[in-house]
Amino acid sequence: MANLSQVCRLTYACLHSPACRVQTFRTYKLSSRQLASAAYLRAARRASPTIRHCRTQNRTLASSSASVAPSSNYMESLPELVPLKILFGNPEKTSPNVSPDGKSLAFLAPSEDRDVLNVWVRPINSEKAKMVTKDELRGIRQFSWSEDSQYIMYLQDVGGDENFHLYLQPLDGKSAKDLTDFEGVRAQNLVTDKHYPEEVLVGLNKRNPQIFDMYRVKLETGEMTLDTENPGDVLGWLTDAKFQIRGAIAMNPTDGSTTFRTRETPDSEWKELMIWPQEENGGPVAFTKDGKSVYVQSSLGYDTTRLLQVDAVTAEEQKVIAFSDKTDIGRVMMNDDTREVEAVSFNYLRREWNILDPALAEDFKQLEKVEDAEFSVVSETADQRTWIVTFSKDDGPSASYIYSRDTKKADFLFVTQPALTKYKLSSMSCEVIKARDGLELPAYLSLPVSANLKASGGLPMVLNVHGGPWARDAWGFRPDTQWFANRGYAVLQVNFRGSTGFGKSFLHAGDKGWGVGPMQDDLTDAVQWAVDQGIADPKKIAIYGGSYGGYACLAGMCFTPDLYACGVDVVGPSHISTLFQSIPSYWAPMKKQLVHRVGDVENDQELNERISPFYHADKIKAPLLIGQGANDPRVKQAEADQIFNAMKEKGVSAEYYLYKDEGHGFARPPNKFDFYSRVEQFLAKHLGGRSEPLLNVEDSSVVVMHEQ
Repeated sequence: MANLSQVCRLTYACLHSPACRVQTFRTYKLSSRQLASAAYLRAARRASPTIRHCRTQNRTLASSSASVAPSSNYMESLPELVPLKILFGNPEKTSPNVSPDGKSLAFLAPSEDRDVLNVWVRPINSEKAKMVTKDELRGIRQFSWSEDSQYIMYLQDVGGDENFHLYLQPLDGKSAKDLTDFEGVRAQNLVTDKHYPEEVLVGLNKRNPQIFDMYRVKLETGEMTLDTENPGDVLGWLTDAKFQIRGAIAMNPTDGSTTFRTRETPDSEWKELMIWPQEENGGPVAFTKDGKSVYVQSSLGYDTTRLLQVDAVTAEEQKVIAFSDKTDIGRVMMNDDTREVEAVSFNYLRREWNILDPALAEDFKQLEKVEDAEFSVVSETADQRTWIVTFSKDDGPSASYIYSRDTKKADFLFVTQPALTKYKLSSMSCEVIKARDGLELPAYLSLPVSANLKASGGLPMVLNVHGGPWARDAWGFRPDTQWFANRGYAVLQVNFRGSTGFGKSFLHAGDKGWGVGPMQDDLTDAVQWAVDQGIADPKKIAIYGGSYGGYACLAGMCFTPDLYACGVDVVGPSHISTLFQSIPSYWAPMKKQLVHRVGDVENDQELNERISPFYHADKIKAPLLIGQGANDPRVKQAEADQIFNAMKEKGVSAEYYLYKDEGHGFARPPNKFDFYSRVEQFLAKHLGGRSEPLLNVEDSSVVVMHEQ
């Protein structure tokens, strides 16, 4: 029951969607992410910062917060530099996906001649693999098996424009067929069902660029027929056990509420089953096998979401399946045949599983013995007896295994980036920081290997701000975190209010808190916590981020100009009104929710000027570096141009690098190498960390708008 329709309604929720992320889209093991809500009243007084740990810390805190620059001996004591091309290059292998019949394994790996990610396929019991796709430029990052095991399906756009097309790739390596060959049309909401392997459902905005109708496509012939027409407000769809669309997730453009509609048959009228006001968090997960009930996630009456079973006609609550008082529902594992929930995860600081099916308990127990890491079932055979399991840790690349539920044996497949295993990498500790009003902020701290804070008196630090803002940071391996730490910087990642997964109060505490509000205050308070704890040198702190994180960088440089020694803005908006005016047309149904959460910047010029860095460029004191993709459909190039030109008019300079064949983030390795090498030199100059010599990357599309 591979169903992306459950998550399509969140396309807009995260302005930041790293272009370099690789994934398969057979997502039956994952629940939808949540849209949380409800007001959080902030106390007026400032609370003293506190700290809690979720793992043993291997650091010594300084006895005072006095600033002492890192000594040359400190930098000399750090482990060997990890080359940028190893940190940010293509993985050797990644995204393993077993075929439904269990005979083959597909994975992503670079082409031998061009170093571009493509899909490779091998027999399940053989190491001999063949590249079956032929991408020569951008690389494939989203793929899956067809349910009959005869094809590879993948999504690809052009230059980061996010107008994805759905391709069908034969296993013999012949040319792929574009199943959605329409100019300027985006494919999303892909749904497959193993019981109906000859067809798929896919959403296309070819009738109206703002909305996605659902089409049924015959894989063998490519024949496409309209299955369900979108009335204009539907963002996602839900199929039943007969592979019929019986659920629709709609957003009210006038008040931002979410409505779940159901129908008894494809010919029946839609009826409203449940409504979540914009301050609430909820949505459907799946129909039960008999179609008489629906699993939903809902925060109605509670702060965090609960996983419920409700009547598909009356919405009467039949059963509470799982909940946590601390976090929203995370991943949901379901049985494709019985359509019963097997396990549910929760993630405050680290992932924890609530196992509901006793048959899974022994499997999970055995997997816990394989590696000391968090594991995820990323793929399974149609009979659900063979799993592909990926183990993720904080201080090294992920490892994947093929696991037999019959023998309880896990056989090693590969490590994504084996070259990284030769280097000493940093661990990530879990922290809880109190903001000035007492709100607890889940956060993660990574220190350079062998860092001794008592001896150093405080390290140069990078505050790495996540995008979204309606997303979250989580524990685990990240190339950028390891990059910063390896270069000698402490790295702090904070789930500021407005981040998702921590309940509706936490999320809506960030409403209308951009720039000069509590969302930015949380970042300021986290920096102060790091200084007070003796972790950070207050004179050597950088703010770095992509998308909303890029905005937070600009806001920090403008509104707290003495706090940061420098900043790096990657695809960040600078003028919030023009951001709203230029969002993709298919975000239109979600526009009201954006207004609820950010403010009506298009009709309130005072608010727009107050929170848009564009109007405060003259306040920037510290050096700034800007990176932008020319084809970004979310945060358009104009956002980078505006802040750069505004600074220039005020006599304030910045480094600005534009990548002509990139979108919302950088996907092509040559562009990543070029950009990160420039950032590395920039940080070394202003924070005093380590760096490789500047790379000369011939195949990058960079246009140097201004360089210092």
